[in-house]
Amino acid sequence: MSLEIINPEPLGPPSGYSNGILVDVHGKLLFIAGQIAWDKEHNLVGETFVEQFDKALENVMTVLKYAGGFPRHVVRLAIYVRDKDEYLDQQEEIGEVYRKHMGKHFPAMVLVEVNRLVDGEAQVEIEGTALISG
Repeated sequence: MSLEIINPEPLGPPSGYSNGILVDVHGKLLFIAGQIAWDKEHNLVGETFVEQFDKALENVMTVLKYAGGFPRHVVRLAIYVRDKDEYLDQQEEIGEVYRKHMGKHFPAMVLVEVNRLVDGEAQVEIEGTALISG
């Protein structure tokens, strides 16, 4: 697999994400369904936004691991939040949680504010796409 990070100079330097990932596909694409902070019994874990972000990203990483992948294989993350301001206000803590799971790998990302998620108490949902080389 060949992966090239694309950060065009006219867009300025990104902070904590990449503007694009160019992939020479020689592997398997993994589409990871939206993950919230559910445990094995589908009980919501964590009361705070950061706690729920941690568990949701952990769940994404679990799917990735079971498919034979590593954080470096993630090419895109979509993050859905119920309160964008809460996300922005806690960027430092979220960054620490992110690096715990993803290290310094920054795929293409999108942040979308939504009205509700599958569980009425969920504050964040994360989905991903990975290219796992054979």
